[in-house]
Amino acid sequence: MRRMTGLALLTVAAAAVPAGGHYPMLLPAAAGGKKGEAITLTYQWGHPFEHQLFDAPPPVSLTVRAPDGKQTDQTASLEKTTIGEGEKKVTAYRMRFLPAERGDYTFVLRTPPVWMEEDGEFLQDTVAVVLHVQTQKGWDKAGGEDEWEPLTRPYGLPPGVAFQARLGGAAGALVEVERCNPTPPEKLPPDEEITRTAKTDPNGIVTATLTEPGWWCLTATVKRGTKERDGKTYPLRQRATLWVHVNGQAVGG
Repeated sequence: MRRMTGLALLTVAAAAVPAGGHYPMLLPAAAGGKKGEAITLTYQWGHPFEHQLFDAPPPVSLTVRAPDGKQTDQTASLEKTTIGEGEKKVTAYRMRFLPAERGDYTFVLRTPPVWMEEDGEFLQDTVAVVLHVQTQKGWDKAGGEDEWEPLTRPYGLPPGVAFQARLGGAAGALVEVERCNPTPPEKLPPDEEITRTAKTDPNGIVTATLTEPGWWCLTATVKRGTKERDGKTYPLRQRATLWVHVNGQAVGG
């Protein structure tokens, strides 16, 4: 992911954040929860595989879609915090969520469009994750065209599963797939083994094999519309990220 070329530095709220290869991570403390028991979600920013974290750009919005499809605005629930050890502390955002019913809750966080000086365009991120609460209901619901629609259930998966998702209006879009390590690896593999790449088919569907346990992200980049700056019009590039959880062992293993 950090191999994408031509990306300048993100400047959000006067804080410089290097954008090349930095991705939004929206992760619950566990892939599943229970009705009536609070769970913490963290929004952070950085290299997932290397576990290199940087200050997260302030989010514009956070919505939660309940198992019945009803959406609520949870932006005010986000609390700014710092994470990391020693002098390597960075800005992140957290919220505590209390599931009121059984089923699947989809959290969708959006960042503002950010001007990319080197590329002469704007970049905007949408990141989503599904929290499973005791029963399978609602994991396949999706929002607008900037959000992935899971075609495979995005939790309770065995290692080696072939996962599929669809992004509307994104035929032939480049999709980057990467696992998130909870701590920095002692030794990094070759670059092409850190970030896998694929393309969506004519229907906007991508297939990715998730080989190891843990959290995986699928990130597609699509040009959508334009935005003005200093009286001129520039392209708007959107990235859609979906986080998927793979269990610790194969079924029956």
